[in-house]
Amino acid sequence: MSLPVARSGEVDRLGPVDRADAVRALSEQVPRFMRLVHALKSQAAKNDSGDRAALVLLFPLVRLGPLRQGALAELVHADPSTVSRHVAALVERGLVQRVADESDGRANRLHVTDAGHAALDVFRRDRENHFAQVTAEWNVSDLTDLTTLLGRFLDDMSATSPGVPDACAPLDNAREIQ
Repeated sequence: MSLPVARSGEVDRLGPVDRADAVRALSEQVPRFMRLVHALKSQAAKNDSGDRAALVLLFPLVRLGPLRQGALAELVHADPSTVSRHVAALVERGLVQRVADESDGRANRLHVTDAGHAALDVFRRDRENHFAQVTAEWNVSDLTDLTTLLGRFLDDMSATSPGVPDACAPLDNAREIQ
């Protein structure tokens, strides 16, 4: 049985819903969300030369600080060769630089440059503009509720998925990833 997806203020019309039905509805919506995100990423990849995929790597580097390339690949759940190719593009564009690791001079950590921070700001603004467009008809309360509940959901998913690093984990947990 699939529950209709209620918009804010419509919960009353759904009538009583038991927990199992609510979990079932969620279990149908999350894969739908993931398929939509995958489709949007595929569409974006067709319209771009790989810059977008490379720029996404800047988010965890800015959030967590300099990381080794292998740790970055593990964190974003990507093949190390793919991350290597993207990092090479970021280095070539001057958005990231490799700096010798203080604890092991044979290894490098990836540092985001000022140009990388500027590129990430543009990328972030574009993403925020897209979300503003998608939620243009939403009131602030609905937007805040979704953000709060989605954050809680992601935190709980992360907490119940041991061994799966979260690139956007709360900063107190994120340092363990390095």
